[in-house]
Amino acid sequence: MQDATAAPGSLYIVGTPIGNLRDITLRALAILKTVDIVAAEDTRVTQGLLNAHGLRKKLLALHEHNEREATERLVADLAAGKSVAYVSDAGTPGVSDPGAHLARRVREAGLPVFAIPGPSAVATALSVAGVGDGRWLFHGFLPNKATARRKALEGLRALPYALVFYEAPHRVRECVADLAAVLGVAREIAIARELTKLFEQVHVCPLGEAEAWLAADENRCRGEFVLIVQGAPEPAADDLALRATLQALLAELPLKQAVALAVKLTGGKKNTVYELALELQKHGHPDDHPA
Repeated sequence: MQDATAAPGSLYIVGTPIGNLRDITLRALAILKTVDIVAAEDTRVTQGLLNAHGLRKKLLALHEHNEREATERLVADLAAGKSVAYVSDAGTPGVSDPGAHLARRVREAGLPVFAIPGPSAVATALSVAGVGDGRWLFHGFLPNKATARRKALEGLRALPYALVFYEAPHRVRECVADLAAVLGVAREIAIARELTKLFEQVHVCPLGEAEAWLAADENRCRGEFVLIVQGAPEPAADDLALRATLQALLAELPLKQAVALAVKLTGGKKNTVYELALELQKHGHPDDHPA
């Protein structure tokens, strides 16, 4: 078993509670107690955590606006033999939070980096949502603007994995509306908010009902959100046959001719076949012939 006392010249990436302050490990408390410096995304938030557990430590701010400057200072401290713990506001650093750059630079400097595992909103939400088959893709926050958000979702639409997003309360309704518009109203979504906190809530419904559920009670749009959307359904045998036929035809014929012949051979709808042909071209099956 690894020693729970901080070693000189070592960096510890420490997972902290995402809501309930009791969700902290004994090892995390031991490391926070024995390091020389605690670096934090927000020193005010971390001070509250330390106070709750009776810890008094020197705090240094390291956030997205000063990450590179603060990192170099910490690398120098570590090289001088000091031990450092890094914590984000909640959960595991480096997962939609600062921390990755710090860990990389410390390793580049030839100094040890240790993980002190703890809570993660992703894992917490997945454990209770019951959505998907164990395969999932963590995307984090989608773009703020609707056009960019829908474009990002277009790139994820065909993936067969559960899709996991973070979202802020003031954008959650427009986000689920775009999820439904791009991914389809029939897919299942788990809306998890305020996980481990007093008003924790997990609601599972079809995407087409998600925005109305949020709108029905203003309290449902409060807190921090994890959204988990069911992956794309596996294509039916007919779809696979159409795809294989189109791939073969596109390798030999211009797009319009390939589409026309595929419609005759498979009985598929022209618009559907044409859209699939464009998709195949876009993802590595170019039309080498002029249309």
